[in-house]
Amino acid sequence: MKPIVPEHPAPADASARRAIRPVLCYPVETLPQPDLAAYRTARAGAQKTAEILVPPRDARCFHVGAGQFFRITCTGGPQVGDLNLWHAHDLAEHFYSGKTRALHGTHLSTSDRMWSTFPTLRPMATITDDSLDWYGFDAFGGAVHDVIGTRCDPYTNALLSGGPYHHCCHSNLTRALARETGLSLAAAEPHIHDVLNVFMCTGFARDTGQYFMKASPVRPGDYLEFFAEIDLLGGLSSCPGGDCSAAHSSDSATCQPLLVEVFTPPAPPAGWSSPAPSRYDRSHGAA
Repeated sequence: MKPIVPEHPAPADASARRAIRPVLCYPVETLPQPDLAAYRTARAGAQKTAEILVPPRDARCFHVGAGQFFRITCTGGPQVGDLNLWHAHDLAEHFYSGKTRALHGTHLSTSDRMWSTFPTLRPMATITDDSLDWYGFDAFGGAVHDVIGTRCDPYTNALLSGGPYHHCCHSNLTRALARETGLSLAAAEPHIHDVLNVFMCTGFARDTGQYFMKASPVRPGDYLEFFAEIDLLGGLSSCPGGDCSAAHSSDSATCQPLLVEVFTPPAPPAGWSSPAPSRYDRSHGAA
């Protein structure tokens, strides 16, 4: 973080330098937009075809075919979840939190998309409904559904506390992917990636720039719903932090299960087709 007392004096034009207006790194006016009306028309006729209950302090994997919808719902009480997405037929293509953040901002909501890694860089899923969209940004700069936190993990926990804890979201997702795919834990772990923090309320402290969390506003019945743009394998961890009001990476918080439901429409959305990988030719300027 930045020093409270800098070691170097400010130059004479410091105020002028600070006053320069920022520009957006990635203007998105040319970014293709989802046809939410078509998605919602398809969703209106969809039938539930699968459901998975994710136990507290654990994770489960689930499959969603291209053209299906899936919903993550809060059940027994306030609870946050850590979501990973992979291409169902190629684990190397997975959710790219950093690029999603660069395109859509720090916290996601309706019409935002979860983008995949290079070299494919395409929408994996589109958020089609968010019962917490009313929350916006609070007085502390907090908002829900962030793509700024990585996931709680046993390595950082050991670094900061000195002890082991085996039910961090990173470990939960590792176990779940190993069970689902038959990979060993050692082979599954490198496929675990930075998450979408579903229902988590987070931001950056304005004085230090540090990542903060606060009690999630989620309540039983709240949900976040997605449309699968490609065939997906999902992994969801019910975070050991519960509503993340005080702690994580321990058994001290009250935790609840999360429900994942998959819905199949009678027909795909009008005009929709599964997105192709990036058109970039990967020549990288080489002769």
